Amino acid sequence: MKNVKLKLRHKKDMSYEILIHKGIAKKIPTYLKDNKIGQKYAIITDDFVAKSFGESLKKSIKNKGIKSEIFKFKKGEISKNLSTIEKLATEMVEKGFTRKDAIIALGGGVVGDAAGFLAAIYMRGIPYIHVPTTLMAMVDSSIGGKTGVDLEAGKNLIGTITQPKTVFIDIDYLKNLPEKQIRNGLAEVIKYGAIGDKKLFKFIEQNIGKIFKKDSETLNFIITRSVKNKVAIVKKDEEEKTGFRIFLNYGHTYGHALERMSGYKLLHGYAISIGMVLANDIAVKKGIIKEKVAERIKNLLKKAGLPVTTIKKPAMKDLIGDKKREDEHINFILVKKIGKAVIYKERWK
Repeated sequence: MKNVKLKLRHKKDMSYEILIHKGIAKKIPTYLKDNKIGQKYAIITDDFVAKSFGESLKKSIKNKGIKSEIFKFKKGEISKNLSTIEKLATEMVEKGFTRKDAIIALGGGVVGDAAGFLAAIYMRGIPYIHVPTTLMAMVDSSIGGKTGVDLEAGKNLIGTITQPKTVFIDIDYLKNLPEKQIRNGLAEVIKYGAIGDKKLFKFIEQNIGKIFKKDSETLNFIITRSVKNKVAIVKKDEEEKTGFRIFLNYGHTYGHALERMSGYKLLHGYAISIGMVLANDIAVKKGIIKEKVAERIKNLLKKAGLPVTTIKKPAMKDLIGDKKREDEHINFILVKKIGKAVIYKERWK
C-alpha cells in the first residue's frame, strides 16, 4: 500500500480597496468596465432597496454596455436563511449565470451577509463587490469578508469568510435613511470607540447632533474612522484564528441572543446596545471597569436613542448557541476603559 500526499500551499493576495466618498456609487459602472470582474452581474438586494437604488444602478451599468439582473428578497433579518439562498441561486441558474459572472451586494447588513454567502458558494464561488446602503453596513458588515445566514439555533451559524473585490461606500445613500437606521448603525460605531478608539468615542459624544442631521463631514469622519478600526483588526486576524478579531464582538454575545429571542424583530444595533450594557454590568461586578465609565457608555447609547434595558435578560442557556462558546466557557468582550477591552471567559456548565 502506498500513501499519496497532495501538497497545497497556494497563497492568494486578497487585498481590496474600500472607497469612501460622497457620490462614489456613480463610478461603479466605469469600475466594472475597467476591471471586468464578471461578464455579467447579479445585483442581489432586498425588495425595498431594489426600488430605491437597484433599478438606477442597473440602468447606469447598462449604459456602459454591461449586462445585469436584479434578484431580490423580502427585507429584514427574517429572510437571512438557507431558503433565501436557495431561491436566489435557483433564479440565477435560470437566468444563465455562470462561474464567469459576479455578484453586486446592494443593501444593508442582511443583504451583504446573504449576497456574500451566495457568492462564496454559487458554482463553488464567484467574485462579488459590496455596495452598502446603510450606516450599519458601511461601518461594519461590508468590511472583513464575513458572510452567512441564520439558523433557528442562532445567528450567523452557517457562513464563510470570503473577501469582496471592492467596497463602495457612498454617503449619499444615507440621505433618506430613516433615523432608526442611523441609530442602528451608530451602535457599532460606539462599539469601535469603546473597545479601541477613545478619540472616536469622544467625537461621537461631542457631535451626536450633527450625526442625526446627516452632516456630510461628520458622517465621513465616523465612517472612515470605523472602517480603519475594523481594517486594523481584520488585518491581524482575517479568519478568526488568532483570537484578535473576537474584540469586535463587544455586546454581541447578549445581543445575538436578544435578536433571536425577539424573532429577529429587534434591530441588530439595538440588540448590541443592550448587549454592551449587559456586558458592562459583568465588568463592573468583576471589577474590570469603573462604574462611572460604564455609565459614560450607557449615557452615550441613550443620547444616540438606543435602548439600554430589556424586559427579559438572556439566561446562560440562551447564550450557548453563540459562536463564541468554547467547550465549557463563553467568551465575553468587556471594556476596561474607553478604548481598551479584554476577553473574559464565563463558565456556562
